[in-house]
Amino acid sequence: MYTRPLLFLGLIAVLATGRPAAAWAQTTSPVATPNLPPTAAPPAPVPAPTPAATAKRLPAGRPKYIRLATEAADQPVLRRYRLRPVAADTLAALRTVRELVLALQADAYLTASADELRWRGDTLLAQLYVGERFRWARLQPGNVGDDLLSRSGFRERVYRGQTMSPADLARLQQRILTTAENEGYPFAQVRLDSVQLTGSEVAATLVLDRGPVVVFDSIQIVGNTKTRKRFLTRYLQIEPNQPYSQQRVEGADRLLRQLPYLQLRAEPEVRFARGRARLFLLLDDRNANQFDAIVGVLPNPSPTVGQKKVQLTGDVTLNLRNLGGSGKQLGVQWRKVDVASQLLDAGYQHPNFLGSPLDVGATFNLFKQNNDFLTLRPRLQVGYATPRAGRLSLFLEQRNSRLLADSTFRTRTALPSNIDSRYTAYGLDYALSSLDDPYFPRQGWLLLAQGAVGNKTISKNPELKPELYEGLPLRSTQISLSSRLERYFRLGKQGVILARVRGEALLNQRLFLNDLFRLGGLSTLRGFNELDFYAGQYGVGTVELRQFTGPEAYVFVFADQAYLRRGLPGQTGEDAPTGLGAGLSFRTGAGVFQFVYSTGRTSTQRFALNASKIHFGITSRF
Repeated sequence: MYTRPLLFLGLIAVLATGRPAAAWAQTTSPVATPNLPPTAAPPAPVPAPTPAATAKRLPAGRPKYIRLATEAADQPVLRRYRLRPVAADTLAALRTVRELVLALQADAYLTASADELRWRGDTLLAQLYVGERFRWARLQPGNVGDDLLSRSGFRERVYRGQTMSPADLARLQQRILTTAENEGYPFAQVRLDSVQLTGSEVAATLVLDRGPVVVFDSIQIVGNTKTRKRFLTRYLQIEPNQPYSQQRVEGADRLLRQLPYLQLRAEPEVRFARGRARLFLLLDDRNANQFDAIVGVLPNPSPTVGQKKVQLTGDVTLNLRNLGGSGKQLGVQWRKVDVASQLLDAGYQHPNFLGSPLDVGATFNLFKQNNDFLTLRPRLQVGYATPRAGRLSLFLEQRNSRLLADSTFRTRTALPSNIDSRYTAYGLDYALSSLDDPYFPRQGWLLLAQGAVGNKTISKNPELKPELYEGLPLRSTQISLSSRLERYFRLGKQGVILARVRGEALLNQRLFLNDLFRLGGLSTLRGFNELDFYAGQYGVGTVELRQFTGPEAYVFVFADQAYLRRGLPGQTGEDAPTGLGAGLSFRTGAGVFQFVYSTGRTSTQRFALNASKIHFGITSRF
């Protein structure tokens, strides 16, 4: 499918030099063909002499030396390449000469060659020919259209009087072919025509043989899956009768791997017939509907009357994916953070909204902190996924927080640490992933980033004295930023190292406690109580070593290191908590069981067994 137009250019250069091949005769060592084509290299050595003769001339274990013989005019050129005159063995010496010839050809000395190679004891004598450096006289676009040339980055003036680089020409050809492949011509070829050689200047014309035009026929699903063809057609953006696009075919593999409810048995295959291309997807359904029930056992550091010394926390999650084979998703999560605090998350995602490649989603978050405040956060977003550039979403979010009734409000002489407020923001959300598995990754990386800006409005609580709000900016601009980067590295056959960095920042001229981010617990900072820390800005770094004992079973040890800052007036609240621990995860008949033991340290708390945390639970997928 791809051409190698420089092969015959080298032959033309050989004919122009008029150097006879007879000069290569009478060699007793590996020889090369004179004046090699510009993309070729000296061939492999001829069969070696008998072991006895080799041992006499080339003693084993001794270094080999390289001496170059060349014309005086070529010596300044060779000095730039800094050839190493000593090699470890015979093959290394030959390889060094070969690499030098290739480097010369890549730098436009297209007729460079090793004309004679001869061994004298432990020294390799190489007769090297450098030749002239070729330049472009001109490279004309030929029948390649202006639109195609523009998108491939071709500029005719760039090739006038410039050095002729084989690598640059190959990249130009590849860009033209790639553009043609994505416009319905998968069998296109690019070549040089009307080649003229004047001294060391080359003039040529680009010629594009497009071949037959090809359009997409349909998608065929092979395997045990309930996923509808209509959904995959729109999700992959491969519609019937559209021009064939190699980029979309290659991107289908990446997009399908991002769907947690599908498993690819093999890469997508394309079959061509009568100007049409049919894409075959080898898919099986994967258990992705999720039901989690996790119980946490935490010590109560300061039990009051009627409270126990041990607290039980809970986390129940229900996720339904690929509803009816249409890719729709519905999820609900409830968490009991402590005795009187609860959190509820709900979300829905609708792909291919109204037949478009866009997906629409909505989420709802509720957080109740003891008897202090209640926060509601609804969100509406529209997203678009691409195979290479990742997924980009636009969203509108509102955050309403109100204080719960408190009998001390009327007697207060200062504002409480929490406040009634409303924050309406517009933002961007971006995700990019190369993970080989969404649940048990062994390699790859994950990038998540989000930014939002909006107006924050503080409401006066009727239970508080109005004069307490004097001097407080009731309307202000607030910015929120968050990011997360994960990288998985293979370690041996079954080992995996996870390196992760994540953080968030809230920027506003006046923050209150119920504005801040919450972290701590199994999902953010292990070794501490759930949502134990308040932070206006924080960062958490994680290193985790996993040793897999099966496809879905592993043991692990981890270290979490965080830095957090509250940023409240008069309360910088800086700390650097550390969490250490270990755990295991394996599949049972009821689901994936996970057990985590961890302990933490802060500026006011040391590592202690009596303050350690134990989390265990079962994740059931069906």
